[in-house]
Amino acid sequence: MSVRYSIHEHIGEVVMDHPPVNAITVADTWKIRDCFAELSGNPEVRTVILTAIGRGFNAGIDIKEMQSASGFEHLLGSGEACYETFKQIYDCPVPVIAAVNDFCMGLGVGLVGSCDVIVASTRARFGLPEVDNGALGCASHLARLVPPMALRQMVLSCKPVSAEQLEAWGSVYKLVEPDSLMEEARELARELAAKPPHVLRFAKRALNHIDPSNLHTNYRIEQGFTYQLNLMGEGDTARDAFVRGERAITR
Repeated sequence: MSVRYSIHEHIGEVVMDHPPVNAITVADTWKIRDCFAELSGNPEVRTVILTAIGRGFNAGIDIKEMQSASGFEHLLGSGEACYETFKQIYDCPVPVIAAVNDFCMGLGVGLVGSCDVIVASTRARFGLPEVDNGALGCASHLARLVPPMALRQMVLSCKPVSAEQLEAWGSVYKLVEPDSLMEEARELARELAAKPPHVLRFAKRALNHIDPSNLHTNYRIEQGFTYQLNLMGEGDTARDAFVRGERAITR
């Protein structure tokens, strides 16, 4: 199973497992949304951890799957799945902890940028290769993690930054060795789950209300430019080059 969730002692865990690099299909993306929808509707859940196993936290959308479909239906479906999934994570009524084990690219940045707290391994890298792949997306989410000029440099150059750098910017709460990642994330989750449940939920709602990022609207603007690039043929050209092995996602 590529995406699954469990609940233990009021803590939900959503795990991505799609070898070899956790490049996420459209079905996977909807499954993440569905997991968070079910956890959000469970009054016994007090916090959620989003993580992955294997190589990488997330290598972005599965470009090979996208290029195997003709027309724009798959692209539009992917865009809708990403939007609804990011929104579902952000709107989860309890705190969501991202436990990032390794590289986090593209769609992965959207997932992490929708969470509340980040625990990352020393191997983790964060980046948006979208421009190299003829698209835009998740700069809205990256803007919650990095300073304004760093955002521009990362989007335009497609160069990733380390979890250590994000920790220096104050975005990563804890930087740990890979073997200690889940132990640290679960310890934080237990700490949050021990707080008064109703107060914790109201705190999450209040934080979302006062968040200046305007996340969902800004992401829709990015998606609009992506769809325009696809109408121009830029998206297909870049993705075809990736499938041929002429352009690799930077990790």
